[in-house]
Amino acid sequence: MPEQDPIFDIPEGIDRLRAIMRRLRDPETGCPWDLEQDFTSIAPYTIEEGYEVADAIERQAWGELEGELGDLMFQTVYHTQMAEEAGLFSFDSVVKAISDKMIARHPHVFGDESREKSAEQQTADWEAIKAAERAGKEQKGALDGLTANLPALLRAYKLQKRAARVGFDWPDAEDVLAKIAEEANELTEARDSLGADEIEEEFGDLLFVMVNLGRHLGVEPEAALRRANAKFTRRFKGVEERLAALGKRPEDSDLEEMDTLWDEVKALEKDRG
Repeated sequence: MPEQDPIFDIPEGIDRLRAIMRRLRDPETGCPWDLEQDFTSIAPYTIEEGYEVADAIERQAWGELEGELGDLMFQTVYHTQMAEEAGLFSFDSVVKAISDKMIARHPHVFGDESREKSAEQQTADWEAIKAAERAGKEQKGALDGLTANLPALLRAYKLQKRAARVGFDWPDAEDVLAKIAEEANELTEARDSLGADEIEEEFGDLLFVMVNLGRHLGVEPEAALRRANAKFTRRFKGVEERLAALGKRPEDSDLEEMDTLWDEVKALEKDRG
């Protein structure tokens, strides 16, 4: 019988996962696809896995979440393996860095500060610590250090939070609502009399202010839009099911019929609570 691969002799856990990653990247016996990858080619998969974790949580699919978290963990192992090969940093140094950061950012847990704080005060303290860290990195501006490659909706939210911390913000939601009306009028004017570039710009302005409204209302826009996407998907599938019961597909129907079925699905959801 063939000898069992030594990989199976490693106890289950992070050490085994790292050993698997090293084997995949072994120049002589590894996987050809894995050997061709670099940080840039793997980064999209890392982002995708993060979204799949968020999606499983949104759907409360706890059985799937376990697997998705494993996929996301594998991305960290993948990047650190490539970094070790290049002599940049190691898995252990990554773990040390995040451990040190968490200790430094929680002086009320690991230091001598009092734990008798509100959640709001802890958030304020957290932001103050991060601001000090940015200053140590010579990031002078309030917006410095904010990742440019964040999803645009999330980056808008974070930009506005940063600006608000230094006083550049509307006093309350009513002011934001007035700005939304203003931006909507400007978008209408652009649609009626300007070109595609101006329309895109005004549309972006309106989206940006909508994000600000969410922040004033305590709504995280990325989560809100994911929830709206899930609701639309669920209801449209309900429309398709009702059409199928009639022997039809959406392309065989018209807007009036589908809109009626949509209202039925919506009403049924409300009845179910």
